[in-house]
Amino acid sequence: MTTTTTSPAAASPLLQVGGLCMRFGGLLAVDHVAFDVAPQEVFAIIGPNGAGKTTVFNCISGFYQPSAGQIQLAGSSIAGHSSHQVANQGVVRTFQNVRLFKAMTALENLLVAQHRQSRAPLLAGIFNTASYRKSEAEKIERAMHWLDVMGLRQYANREAGNLAYGHQRRLEIARCMITGPRLLMLDEPAAGLNPQEKNDLQQLIDQLRRDYGVTVLLIEHDMGLVMGVSERILVMEYGKPIALGTPEAIRNDERVIKAYLGEA
Repeated sequence: MTTTTTSPAAASPLLQVGGLCMRFGGLLAVDHVAFDVAPQEVFAIIGPNGAGKTTVFNCISGFYQPSAGQIQLAGSSIAGHSSHQVANQGVVRTFQNVRLFKAMTALENLLVAQHRQSRAPLLAGIFNTASYRKSEAEKIERAMHWLDVMGLRQYANREAGNLAYGHQRRLEIARCMITGPRLLMLDEPAAGLNPQEKNDLQQLIDQLRRDYGVTVLLIEHDMGLVMGVSERILVMEYGKPIALGTPEAIRNDERVIKAYLGEA
């Protein structure tokens, strides 16, 4: 496997994955994958269909319990934790297929996403106390802020299922960001987007990292986006890592070229 130096930042890695394996019966879908992601880094995982990328995502985000290996967030193990436990520690994700509450408005989707941050007791809501009203107003303010960031304020009261597909993608990212994550995991965020929307997405990812200090881990097939936004890239094939490095190193790696284009 071709490698460069480890994380570009001097700080300790935010995410460390080592010896990660995932078996489904007799199939070894992920075979000893290892990488680390530095704070505020944009790190991409790429590879042909069936390479095991989404399985790695599912292991990190708690949807699968790995068969073997270590997953650490800021030095603490999260391997085998449930998805809600992982989310409570600041790891949130989007999916290949948009998963919004489509019968709710854009604003309501962002209000629901803040349920973990609510500190108001049940009785405060029943009696509509001043503290409860203040808490609800703060939630609405946060939601409107993220609708502004995503360019969706004008759609605040539109049902999410009636939004254009690109707007649904941005709303899903907003729903993640409103929770204040440490690690944002994006699973094929450019899927179904037109060229202008992909360009806007690249700028958005840069903005989230720059302005909000979030670390980004993404899976993506669009090589223009991957090369434009990522600082380092891990390439997988048949469940195994075959290359790790900067976009320039990956672009010129013979094993990567063979994995995508084949060889005579």
